[in-house]
Amino acid sequence: MLQLRYSRRDLRFTFPARTSRGALTQHSAHYLHLQHTQQPHVIGLGEAAPLAGLSPDHRPDFEATLDGFVREFNRRQLRELLPQEALELVGPEWPALRFALETAALDWQHGGRRQLYDTAFSRGEAGIPINGLVWMGDAAFMRQQIEKKLAEGYTCLKLKIGGLDFATELAILAEIRAVAGPEHLTLRVDANGAFGPEEALGKLEQLARFELHSIEQPIQAGQWPQLAEVCRQSPVPVALDEELIGLTEPARQEELLALTKPAYIILKPTLLGGLQASRHWMRLAETHSISWWLTSALESNVGLNAISQLAGLCATPGFPQGLGTGQLYHNNVASPLHIQGGQLFYDGHSQWEKLE
Repeated sequence: MLQLRYSRRDLRFTFPARTSRGALTQHSAHYLHLQHTQQPHVIGLGEAAPLAGLSPDHRPDFEATLDGFVREFNRRQLRELLPQEALELVGPEWPALRFALETAALDWQHGGRRQLYDTAFSRGEAGIPINGLVWMGDAAFMRQQIEKKLAEGYTCLKLKIGGLDFATELAILAEIRAVAGPEHLTLRVDANGAFGPEEALGKLEQLARFELHSIEQPIQAGQWPQLAEVCRQSPVPVALDEELIGLTEPARQEELLALTKPAYIILKPTLLGGLQASRHWMRLAETHSISWWLTSALESNVGLNAISQLAGLCATPGFPQGLGTGQLYHNNVASPLHIQGGQLFYDGHSQWEKLE
């Protein structure tokens, strides 16, 4: 019979992660361990790490719900669990838990090796280009990060904006462009909804001179008519991020993309309900000629690996993904994932840390 259990790790940031919703010093990850009583050495692993302020299932009762779910799962005495069947056991209101169980089932199905798909990435034959993430902070802190990322060979940077005085943020972007023009460095910015609808286009006009690749979520989520107007008139391509969270009905998903017509959507499986949910968004976006990329949501290396494996299967080769969060923690799970020259690689000769 299949047996499920969970463990927890409180991940400690190497420095406080400054987000639009405050500074985070710690992030809790829960790991689902799936194994069969007749093959106890084969363990499928999945991560549920709801993100404070964003995840619909970041709630005080999450761990109690997880505990109850594990008990109920084991009472079912299942002999088999396909990834699609796993999704039927968890409601869409628990996207992080769905992601974890789906990943654990997929990993178990493929021998518990954390290689979810057979791709050039999972075989260690090719890397995935990623954007270097620059956290919000004071100007000196952001400049320090930018210099480090450029020295490490990144050709795509993503900056969080909206947390400083706008003039200071423009000055930082000007400094970057003085060092590296758009032919050498791709720049993405993420406003996390910091602009008001009435000021957004004016600020986007000022940002456009830096020849940005895109801006994520310029205005707060939920304002579809205003967002549609911003997407239509913006001189900087708009990417939707928070707008997708909690939107689980296919008809509403279709309505959002048809109305707003963004240039990109950002896919975070922990927040959207897993790998299949993200692939549904990919297919929907492509019917509207909208591009996409995958981004981690501060998961440990277990969740990051699952998202990276999906990127290795589905992402456009050479298009940078948002998978650079593995170095953020003092006590991350040791894994074969490593970054070199602005690309994420999976080294099949390295070992995964054993989680108890």
